[in-house]
Amino acid sequence: MSLQAKEIKNGSIVVYNDAPVIIESISVQSPSARGAATLYKFRGRNVVTKQKVDITLKGSESLPAADFQRRQINIMYSDATHMHLMDQQDYQQYALPLEDLQHERNFITEGLEGIQGLIYNDACVGIQIPNAVELEVTRCDPGVKGNSATARTKPATLETGFTVQVPEYLKQGERIKVDTRTGEFLSRA
Repeated sequence: MSLQAKEIKNGSIVVYNDAPVIIESISVQSPSARGAATLYKFRGRNVVTKQKVDITLKGSESLPAADFQRRQINIMYSDATHMHLMDQQDYQQYALPLEDLQHERNFITEGLEGIQGLIYNDACVGIQIPNAVELEVTRCDPGVKGNSATARTKPATLETGFTVQVPEYLKQGERIKVDTRTGEFLSRA
């Protein structure tokens, strides 16, 4: 199956240079002259190597869709070198190197729901976590009285060890929502 440039959306997985690429952002350039083609510029990430990939297509061009599945998985455990995962449908087990999951590990807690395994050619090549997760603030400086009306922020350490900038009024022990794509504070939970 092939996807035309106009059909490719964020999160689509296509084959580019014989590798699976997940699309992360799209920009469209409309032509200013008659007869010129609309250009679609895609920023993606190679699912296997994690390298960024830039793709530019005309509106009539297409890319093949990857033979790819997203499957619900659970994290069983982590050891010194790998994170061990289990497919919720067929109970297949996978192991991914921890260095491949450095970004995702900042947001994974025990019992996190909605984790999907990215299965390519019957092998798990990565995981996709929800766009927003709830985490507890384990350490932050107390807010200064009278500063709650300003938009100042302070660093807060979360239960996973990740540090995020939060508004000054937040206290230790509160639960917050964090955007896993950017690592930014979203709201109180």
